Amino acid sequence: MDDSARARFEEWLKYADELGLAPFFRDRAAVPRNISIAAEAVQSAAPSMHESARASAATEIAKTRTQFQSSRPSAAARSTSGPALPIVSAAPPVNLPVAAAPSLFDAADKIEGDTLERVREDIGDCKRCRLHLRRHTIVFGSGNPKAKLVFVGEGPGADEDAQGLPFVGRAGKLLTQMIEAMGLRREDVYICNVVKCRPPENRTPERDEIATCSPFLTRQIDVIKPQVIVCLGSVAAQTLLATNQPISRFRGEWLEYRGARLLATYHPAYLLRNPPAKAEVWKDLQKVMAVLGLQQKKMVPPR
Repeated sequence: MDDSARARFEEWLKYADELGLAPFFRDRAAVPRNISIAAEAVQSAAPSMHESARASAATEIAKTRTQFQSSRPSAAARSTSGPALPIVSAAPPVNLPVAAAPSLFDAADKIEGDTLERVREDIGDCKRCRLHLRRHTIVFGSGNPKAKLVFVGEGPGADEDAQGLPFVGRAGKLLTQMIEAMGLRREDVYICNVVKCRPPENRTPERDEIATCSPFLTRQIDVIKPQVIVCLGSVAAQTLLATNQPISRFRGEWLEYRGARLLATYHPAYLLRNPPAKAEVWKDLQKVMAVLGLQQKKMVPPR
């Protein structure tokens, strides 16, 4: 990386952190390879960021530059030190009944006075990652902006991409049944996804796509301040908990995320393929109901 590219990287590093791109640079060896992609993405995103976020970022640039420079080994050391070590250590195993699980994005400061409208405004007509190339609609989220319960999924499918609303296809209908079985309506909860644009052919979002989009999810959660977050599927759970552990390791266990209690369970799309797993998900939802103080005279699991 030449000096001008490195200087550009330093200037935009804070903006990258605001957008969740900082984890993209966890491995020092990856910086030269990823700098041009990240710089372009962050520079295109910066104008759409709210003024307060830009001002906050500007105050941190000088400190970030000093920290970055002081952490760099000398040229001689780089030539003899062998493979670089990760800047951020791996997340610990998530297997305790109640644990404070770190997130890739927990270090991001909450934006004072943030609102869902401002988050949507900052997303704009997003072109920060490749998912915009084939999407029709940005699927931001829907529901009660003051909900005690937030459901987080993976990403929009074809129906969601067409309608601009999360969980409206076959999996969405099953999620609606799950919510109603809890004695709630969709209007009582908030539903959103890790990524806001449909991945082609409904593939799993890739790491850089998740890193680019997830900070907006974090801001949504910060604004809503839910009591409980239910992660639907591996992608949502692994993203918020910053872990590579399979969901089977911690499904149904209470964890913590940014002041809320978090529980991971299977995605409704998985239940459509594996109906016997509905019984396990119903047990998870009953745990959520107990925490929220929801009661039903007749406990009927979703069909």
